[in-house]
Amino acid sequence: MGWRAPATCSLSSVSDLWVVLPAFNEADNLRVLIPRLLADDAALEGYVTALVVDDGSTDDTQAVLADLMANDERVRTHRIPRNRGKSSALREGFATALAGGAKTVVMMDADGQDDPAEIPRLLAVLAQGSDLVTGARLERRDRFVKRNTSRLYNAATGLLTGTPGQDLNSGLKAMHAPVAEELCTMLHGEMHRYITVVANWLGYQVAEVEVTHHERLHGRSKYGVNRFWRGFLDLLTIRFLMSYEQRPSHPVRGRRHPESRDRLGDARLPAGGEAAGAEGG
Repeated sequence: MGWRAPATCSLSSVSDLWVVLPAFNEADNLRVLIPRLLADDAALEGYVTALVVDDGSTDDTQAVLADLMANDERVRTHRIPRNRGKSSALREGFATALAGGAKTVVMMDADGQDDPAEIPRLLAVLAQGSDLVTGARLERRDRFVKRNTSRLYNAATGLLTGTPGQDLNSGLKAMHAPVAEELCTMLHGEMHRYITVVANWLGYQVAEVEVTHHERLHGRSKYGVNRFWRGFLDLLTIRFLMSYEQRPSHPVRGRRHPESRDRLGDARLPAGGEAAGAEGG
């Protein structure tokens, strides 16, 4: 039975690291990915919870998750009755993680293309002072259309918003809990593509780490042309809102309020070693 997410995004007092994986018909990939993710939690510097948000899957995802949960208490699931899209899945996943005591939230795709071994490197950059870190897939293992559409997205997003980074659309990100708390209420439509943009706009310090990208383990990509146009319309909406708040009569939101920065200071992880990243802010 799925773990129901709370209606609101709020912080708990318990410290933990949660990895949120939105999944739609990824049963075969979850069988491989989840054990790989949890194989060495020592590398993640403490207890980790893997939360799979089943976004209305019609394959054997629920059966696979039941088996995984029976063998490892660190695996949890939240089921959405019908497919509502990645943004909705992430919103409910973030809310569940925060209510469960997450101090740091990692998001990653469930298709096996993101490498769990890269997560400690993202956490190390968080520990060095960033608020949100993206895993940049500079050498992508995708089909031609998806690969080049993503390049167009990144170029257009950087041009229109001024957000630093080479792979803003990457699904592998790590962030402090207060960042996830503020972002999750905004996750609608195709807004998951612009998490880094919104975080940067809100004044959080964003960074990038180049990561290894793999070919999909099983199945086919859910990417479609319609998602491109919906995502582009969301980008125009973000650009409009950013321009609106920069008018003289509308103070810019950028640079977090002192109390927010204090809360972020409480969410730091211990330094995890050196990691290369592109600092912005």
